[in-house]
Amino acid sequence: MCGIAGWVAFGRDLGAERSAVEAMTRTMACRGPDAGGTWYGGPVALGHRRLAVIDIAGGAQPMLAEENGQVTAALSYSGEIYGFDELRARLVSAGHTFRTRSDTEVVLRACLEWGEDVTRHLTGMFAFALWDARGQELLLIRDRLGVKPLYYYPTPDGVLFGSEPKAILAHPEARARLTSDGLRELMTWVNTPGHAIFDGMRQVRPGHVVRVARGGITERAYWELPARPHEDDLDTTIGRVRDLLGSSVAGQTVADVPLCSLLSGGLDSSSVAALAVGALRDRGEDPLTCFSVGFSAAGSGPGFGTGPRGGDDSAYAAELARHIGARHEDLTLDAKLLSDPAARAAVLRARDLPQGLADMDTSLYLLFKAIRQRSTVALSGEGADELFGGYPWFHDENAVRAETFPWMYMAGVAAAGGPAFLDPALPERLSLDAYRADRYAEAVAAVPVLPGEAEEDRRMRKVGHLFLTRFLPMLLERKDRMSMAVGLEVRVPFLDHALVEYVFNVPWSMKTFDGREKSLLRAAMAPELPDSVLTRKKEPYPTIADPAYDQLLKGRLGALMDDTGAPVRALMDEKSAAEAYAAVRKASPEELRFLRVGFESLLKINDWMRDYRVELAE
Repeated sequence: MCGIAGWVAFGRDLGAERSAVEAMTRTMACRGPDAGGTWYGGPVALGHRRLAVIDIAGGAQPMLAEENGQVTAALSYSGEIYGFDELRARLVSAGHTFRTRSDTEVVLRACLEWGEDVTRHLTGMFAFALWDARGQELLLIRDRLGVKPLYYYPTPDGVLFGSEPKAILAHPEARARLTSDGLRELMTWVNTPGHAIFDGMRQVRPGHVVRVARGGITERAYWELPARPHEDDLDTTIGRVRDLLGSSVAGQTVADVPLCSLLSGGLDSSSVAALAVGALRDRGEDPLTCFSVGFSAAGSGPGFGTGPRGGDDSAYAAELARHIGARHEDLTLDAKLLSDPAARAAVLRARDLPQGLADMDTSLYLLFKAIRQRSTVALSGEGADELFGGYPWFHDENAVRAETFPWMYMAGVAAAGGPAFLDPALPERLSLDAYRADRYAEAVAAVPVLPGEAEEDRRMRKVGHLFLTRFLPMLLERKDRMSMAVGLEVRVPFLDHALVEYVFNVPWSMKTFDGREKSLLRAAMAPELPDSVLTRKKEPYPTIADPAYDQLLKGRLGALMDDTGAPVRALMDEKSAAEAYAAVRKASPEELRFLRVGFESLLKINDWMRDYRVELAE
């Protein structure tokens, strides 16, 4: 895993602009702590920071392809290609020669062989920039599910790009500017594909290719979730899910550095760990190490308990590890770290935006920081709930039939006007209801249709598509930023595109054949997992329940209310903010925890506007 950055400016020699490119590349050091490099080729400059995972000695970037002493192509690549050895063998048969064992060189040579059609041959999580020196064009390509991020910022004579917004914002020609559309996106959580909040900035959408040429910038989709008839019976489907997931996990256990698995003792992480143990055993490699990370109690409150999600996670994880023959390590961190200003600042810097899940983002950051001291690559169960229907939203008839995003209906977001401290006129002034409705209509219009499909299956196909294309990207972005902030690569076997395509098309009645959530996954993994894990109910990830944490936030809120120069005051109404603050001051500990969502969001927005020097458009 790595961080990339770069600049294309047609008609200019960027060799004379090294300071700007170096500044962009330095912002990606967290993603690539092992090495860095830049390359300049007339109108293009590529930057790269490397986290060495495959071919430690030979995979330096940017990587060049040369012919007769001339550079024909240059690549700055982030991610992992699974099964790259097989792809390499095909390329050798086609006449290509290799100087390294890295998957980076496989991607470079594959681009030379197939051009833009290279995407048909790649399986994995990736985001890369390829400069075609012969055609004087840049390709920006992102993996099918959007596991790895990639942003770009068109300029009058080309484009700036990077793995994260901070890389682009480090360039003097980019501005951290927020328009009404950016505010709408922040306040509605609709996660519009391609939207990057900052004015002028875009995300390369999952499964898309962006081409930058002298004539302009174009974008096309190379992959979308397909609608296909499902003709397998239940037993065949269960077996197929088991085979596809097993193949995905096996491919993702390949690394030249220490590999581990995140383990909560729930169905998803346990499935990945069990299959990983088998894959490593089959190759004669060392046993898998699994980590369960939790927080000790802080102050007089219950904190996070003894597990990362509270409750009995640690006990379930330990039992699972014994069952599958994995090494298990329980890491317990001090819950006081959740309120540490340095940790909170690191999270905001990692996210680049004031979005996220409050203290749960900080806990994830600290979890990954602890694991990074012991491992470089971690396997995760992310994506299983969206794919197999694990969330309560899938099973609530009202949420499923609501004419809005199901998670908004259940959380009451559809009727909310944003944090209470913000100007109550903002929702109407920004037409938030209309914006949310328009984005929902666009999302529904993108759902593939299968002729003759039963009404329930059509409705649940829509719900599944919404979760995979709008909800899941928010979680993937969170996991990517929190892990890469500490140089940890997290792999997500459930998001192998072959598995996703297959399960997406399984009828809902088959996905819930025994009346439980994720029935199909439970049945597929039954031979591998103990009954305690198979029968365990899904538990939500709790927020911290520590009075000291709430009081710290309350103190920060008071300081903000006293600061007439606080940037977020431009979005506040004095009267309503004073009333909201009065409610916080007199709230009981239980009430304060309920109100925390609103004012913690306000604090985060203020920190973001201050630290990033955000300009509000008139």
